[in-house]
Amino acid sequence: MRNEEIESSDDNELPSSAPRVGRKYGPVVAHDNDPVVLEMSSFDHGSSSNPLNKVKTSFQPNSGAVAKEESISDDRGVNGEHKESKLELFGFDSLVNILGLKSMTGEPMPVPSSPRGRDDGSNPAQHPLIQSSSVVKSGTMMGVFIPCLQNILGIIYYIRFSWIVGMAGIGGSLAVVALCGLCTFLTAVSLSAIATNGAMKGGGPYYLIGRALGPEVGVSIGLCFFLGNAVAGSMYVLGAVETFLNAVPKAGLFRETITQVNGTAVAEPITTPSLHDLQVYGIIVTIVLVFIVFGGVKMINKVAPAFLIPVLFSLLCIFIGIFAAREDHPAVGVTGLSLKSFRDNWSSSYQTTNNAGIPDPAGEIHWHFNALVGLFFPAVTGIMAGSNRSASLKDTQRSIPIGTLAATLTTTALYFISVFLLGSVATREKLFTDRLLTATIAWPSSSIIYIGIILSTLGAALQSLTGAPRLLAAIANDDILPVLNYFKVAEGSEPHIATFFTAFLCIACVVIGNLDLISPTITMFYLLCYAGVNLSCFLLDLLDAPSWRPRWKFHHWSLSLLGASLCIVIMFLISWSFTVVSLALASLIYYYVSIKGKAGDWGDGFKSAYFQLALRSLRSLGASNVHPKNWYPIPLIFCRPWGKLPENVPCHPKLADFANCMKKKGRGMSIFVDILDGDYHECAEDAKTACKNLATYIEYKRCEGVAEIVVAPSMSDGFRGIVQTMGLGNLKPNIVVLRYPEIWRRENLTEIPSTFVGIINDCIVANKAVVIVKGLDEWPNEYQRQYGTIDLYWIVRDGGLMLLLSQLLLTKEMFESCKIQVFCIAEEDSDAEELKADVRKFLYDLRMQAEVIVVSMKTWDHGDDHAQDDSVEAFVAAQARIKDYLAQIKEEEKQQFMVVNEQQVEKFLYTTLKLNSTIMKYSRMAAVVLVSLPPPPVNHPSYFYMEYMDLLVENIPRLLIVRGYRKDVVTLFT
Repeated sequence: MRNEEIESSDDNELPSSAPRVGRKYGPVVAHDNDPVVLEMSSFDHGSSSNPLNKVKTSFQPNSGAVAKEESISDDRGVNGEHKESKLELFGFDSLVNILGLKSMTGEPMPVPSSPRGRDDGSNPAQHPLIQSSSVVKSGTMMGVFIPCLQNILGIIYYIRFSWIVGMAGIGGSLAVVALCGLCTFLTAVSLSAIATNGAMKGGGPYYLIGRALGPEVGVSIGLCFFLGNAVAGSMYVLGAVETFLNAVPKAGLFRETITQVNGTAVAEPITTPSLHDLQVYGIIVTIVLVFIVFGGVKMINKVAPAFLIPVLFSLLCIFIGIFAAREDHPAVGVTGLSLKSFRDNWSSSYQTTNNAGIPDPAGEIHWHFNALVGLFFPAVTGIMAGSNRSASLKDTQRSIPIGTLAATLTTTALYFISVFLLGSVATREKLFTDRLLTATIAWPSSSIIYIGIILSTLGAALQSLTGAPRLLAAIANDDILPVLNYFKVAEGSEPHIATFFTAFLCIACVVIGNLDLISPTITMFYLLCYAGVNLSCFLLDLLDAPSWRPRWKFHHWSLSLLGASLCIVIMFLISWSFTVVSLALASLIYYYVSIKGKAGDWGDGFKSAYFQLALRSLRSLGASNVHPKNWYPIPLIFCRPWGKLPENVPCHPKLADFANCMKKKGRGMSIFVDILDGDYHECAEDAKTACKNLATYIEYKRCEGVAEIVVAPSMSDGFRGIVQTMGLGNLKPNIVVLRYPEIWRRENLTEIPSTFVGIINDCIVANKAVVIVKGLDEWPNEYQRQYGTIDLYWIVRDGGLMLLLSQLLLTKEMFESCKIQVFCIAEEDSDAEELKADVRKFLYDLRMQAEVIVVSMKTWDHGDDHAQDDSVEAFVAAQARIKDYLAQIKEEEKQQFMVVNEQQVEKFLYTTLKLNSTIMKYSRMAAVVLVSLPPPPVNHPSYFYMEYMDLLVENIPRLLIVRGYRKDVVTLFT
């Protein structure tokens, strides 16, 4: 098969998504130093292909070697007028021009990648002026502190906190508040550090976690946080409805429930709203809130802060009522601030209750400390409200830390004070039975508390129904998970589809109707998000990358680790089953994103961790020889073709398949290199485009490796530089893989021999192993199963490389049905049986199963009649060509620089003839043949060596010519 007629199969086609911009492989042309030159040109790779954007450089030797640059690009000022740059010497815009700093903000901006193809980028059409925004920005108080305060102070404090104090006692309640408050405080510290490390975009904690821990972790935790917000909306709705029905019992549509306390009848029957009432009113309220959300976010932002005023006023009324309360006033069971009540309520009194929270020996729910932590934790959530509004803040670096921590400390202090006051103002029985004790004791009327509760919970629900869809839209707009494309929105548009989906989830949770069951679910999702924030800060702080420079200095990686650990501990304290379910859900999302998601490089902390781990591993490996037990093949795949390739195919398709065959279970790294002939300054852009195309092709072929393009004056110079400099320490490539130039004579490429021999000699000098693949067009792919044998013609000691390659081939599905045969080529007078026994013992110790065959061969034998007819014909033709070449040299009188021993040339020809005949005799039907590579003889022309090699590979369809590098790659020892 001709080299340029490569199979037109799927292996040769790039995926439709691959870029079509790439090199054009033209015909081979002559060159003074390297006749095997591939003309590579770029179709269209941006502005660098436009001749108007090129910088012309002229050099005048007689003028003091002064270089003059002429640029056609306009240098315009702010008003679009031509302005001479005082810093033109540096080639780029001055930092004084603020437009030049736009690239640091993440906005798209064409950046010149080489001085010869640069574009000043000062065109006003490309860089619009930064205009002052007319949007009113918020400060620390209105932008962070008040939103956080409004989200933290919610339904739990009003209708559950007094009950928690009665159940856990004052001491247990202080422990609950301290544990939950410490968790949110440490999370707020970590949030402050991350939020002050750079500009923030939409998505709130999802944006922070995703940019710190990677897109997979960010999407998985972000979706869980979205679910937590959506479910929290239903909790606020149920709280508002329950408060309303308790305030106005006659509004209930269904029969009320009468309960008892501790199995004894109460003086006044305790009424709780019916589950069906909660469901009906909850669905109605959710639908109304959704319509308000569709009314526009501007209206919500204006109305939402007004909800905080009734909350603050109701808190004031509660504290006035506590200090004004007296025994049995304003209700039975209220003792006023009493030391006796304080002592009676100090210890815990965990009991079994019914679904309404009323103590009942026959109840289904048994409360304990862990369960109370799960019930109370939503009362300390809401610390992300400020970071969610980062786009509307005047100074995010200052407002987020101060506002968030101030709101956290303020509410935590409020909870501590309330524990002491509520535990001292009423009896235990009153704390159990009166779910709205805060409304009972409020001054002057409980109506104020009802109104405050309803407005605060509706405001929080409104914010949940507003923030959750935008979080989902932010995740979808990052284009990581294709299944979320339905929720994408244009910039500045309302996420209507995401709002519908959020409303559906909220209504589904409202139908459950039980606040005590919904609260732990929210707790798990929020704790998972807080753990992600703490882990993000821990990773970034521990790695301490150069880009980690947060303005908030009061943080340490140990505090972040403690916060993350505390989040996980609280999750298991609340419910190990809910914890396992939430972690499993996050893991499933992570796994799904890693498989179906699109790769995105956000500069996350894991990439920094991998980088530092690689550096440490590289230093630990050192530069000494690698032990054979730890030896891995690191092939350097030389992609330069000896001829043509199909358009836009930067590498022979089967080279990637062969590179995969040199790895065990895919472990290892391949380096694909190509050489671009020309001047580096002129070909820099073409090299970048070619490298991108080669990397895309490697990824398409599912081969783990990296792509490198080297610009050099010739192939020989480029390859010599590659073998000397490629790699670091012990991660340097150790095997050079290239294709055998089968077309060199057919295409009359007379300069290939010198280049080919030069590459082999460079590898020998650089101490690199060499694998030359002959018959690459017929190399099987992963779906073509091979049968027969893998034959090794082991002639020289090569450190076991040939044996190891055969074992690596057996690990692939395509060759797993083959068997290995080792042919030992011995001299005529050697002991064949002794050699066979030694080789068998050696292979046994290496844990390799192979059949050993010893072939006796006389290197100098004129009268051998066992040679194959095809081989003899090729031998005669090679003899004739060599004689013609010698005659041509003598005629041109160039023999003075080369002394050729014609007898030795004929000896080499006979040796290769004998070896080729032996291979054809024993291995004609072999799946793959491996043979030792003879080094180029000294003082033999390159043309002669190509004749030797041609005679060696004649009529062998699939052949690997292998040469080791004087190091053992296999060992007998365990």
